[in-house]
Amino acid sequence: MGIYYSTVDGIVLTFSKIHKNGIFDKIDFRFERPNDKGGFDFAEGKLPNNTFNKSYGFSEDELLDLEKYLKNNAFLIWEIAKESA
Repeated sequence: MGIYYSTVDGIVLTFSKIHKNGIFDKIDFRFERPNDKGGFDFAEGKLPNNTFNKSYGFSEDELLDLEKYLKNNAFLIWEIAKESA
């Protein structure tokens, strides 16, 4: 994804640089953790929507927690992405 943001409870959050898209700027994000099948659970989407468009291996409750974490950190993610441009 590109830019590392955090690791909390073994879940890594990364995000992309800002995508200039005419009217709305967007940032892709991805939560990821190793699973016991030798692969990774993931949840990914775009800011500023703060919602997931793909996920695998996370429960609904975990996705709600990740969405809350994302909303609480969105401002800092945007600031870091602006500095990385």
